[in-house]
Amino acid sequence: MTTPITVQYTINAPADKVWKALTDKNEMKSWYFDIQDFVLKTGEEFNFYEPGGAGKYHHHGKIVEIIPGERLKHTWSYPDFSELKTIVTWELLPVNGSTLVKLTHDDIENFKDLEEGFSRENFTKGWNTILGQSLKEYLEK
Repeated sequence: MTTPITVQYTINAPADKVWKALTDKNEMKSWYFDIQDFVLKTGEEFNFYEPGGAGKYHHHGKIVEIIPGERLKHTWSYPDFSELKTIVTWELLPVNGSTLVKLTHDDIENFKDLEEGFSRENFTKGWNTILGQSLKEYLEK
């Protein structure tokens, strides 16, 4: 087992506002991905593609755990490239009116044999951009 990717940022917004941004598909498309079939319910599956219309990477997820306002855990996979899955966990920790958002991406080694776009470095850079720029700017505006 390898070390998971862990990315965390403090966002100057209350946890309930961060939770809504993470779990409301209408808000998600403003900072994350446009996930039309996202339903916040354990066992529900969702699909999306990267922005820009290229449609190269079909992302698939299945929600495995929900603790409202605190944790969202789901699978993360690319069914066009591999049957293997990884796990993404979003955790929210309120801190003096702000929220520490911690993202952990487990089992990333499952993608090690895929093309370079699936490298640990690319995922780390991507999650840092998504949390540290997109989500942070969206919620702090």
